[in-house]
Amino acid sequence: MNSQQDIDEKPPRAGRLEDVEIRAASPNDAEAIAALHNLPGYRYGTLRTPFHTVAEIRRYLESPSAGAYRLMAEHDGRTIGDIGLSPAGNPRRRHAATIGMGVHDEFAGRGVGSALMKAVLDIADNWLDLHRVELTVFTDNEAAIRLYERHGFVTEGCLKQFAFRDGRYVDALTMARLKS
Repeated sequence: MNSQQDIDEKPPRAGRLEDVEIRAASPNDAEAIAALHNLPGYRYGTLRTPFHTVAEIRRYLESPSAGAYRLMAEHDGRTIGDIGLSPAGNPRRRHAATIGMGVHDEFAGRGVGSALMKAVLDIADNWLDLHRVELTVFTDNEAAIRLYERHGFVTEGCLKQFAFRDGRYVDALTMARLKS
């Protein structure tokens, strides 16, 4: 079983990547995305369970929710992160959407998350006119919280015992960014 201590003991990463390509994900990316989602560090910061199959990911990519966007980050042809933007399902919340994202274990802290966030917020602001973008993040994911704050997200509350992870219940923050 993976623990935060295992993740913290990884060696520091090299510098910031400047040549990250952001593009739309397609069903042909299912194998690379499944491999990404199954990385222990990636999974630890998300609500994903272990052992996602390529077939599961392919089905999801072939039949996305209406209005949803799935972007991925690549570096030298390697999938190193992904982000999803999902509109709220209720017509009275058509001004809002939720994001979820993750970065490859070996590339965390190198600007990949920021590149993904910029791309998805550009869609939200300049193409969909979304007023509210929201997310949840585990309270112990300090790097992600700092990333979200740099992109204008503020904490709106704490969700106690939000999810079961690594054998125990953990809290999460609910954060949102309102377009001014």
